[in-house]
Amino acid sequence: MNVRIDLKTDYSGEDVDAIRLPLIASNREASGRVAGYHPFVFHIIDPASGAPVGGASGHGSFDWIFLELLFVPASLRGQGLGTQLMAHVEQFARERGLIGVWLDTFSFQARPFYERLGYAVFGTLDDHPTGGQRFFMQKRLDHPATH
Repeated sequence: MNVRIDLKTDYSGEDVDAIRLPLIASNREASGRVAGYHPFVFHIIDPASGAPVGGASGHGSFDWIFLELLFVPASLRGQGLGTQLMAHVEQFARERGLIGVWLDTFSFQARPFYERLGYAVFGTLDDHPTGGQRFFMQKRLDHPATH
């Protein structure tokens, strides 16, 4: 078999769908169930310009939401916007019958913030970046919090 592997660093949605769609079909066949795909974006909107200046994005599949990105500009921190964003993400998950949210954060980012919201570390990647850590965190939504 003479197969080629090509790198694309400037890719489109169609390029990703060439991987995602057959993977979804394979997962459906292997698991016996539909994973579902629930993409989302919540924007923080600047009232002066009407432009998005931060927010949260990710997707749900099978029974969990993956929070891929969360950003609150430094000028808006300390006003509860991060907590509000997380409440929206969790509500989005609950409305779709999903049982939890998982995310990752670096040691120089927001681990204490997520822990205050009931998230717990379930994995750690050391030296990412070198000298630091990347934490993988989760929160179950299908039973009461234990804190």
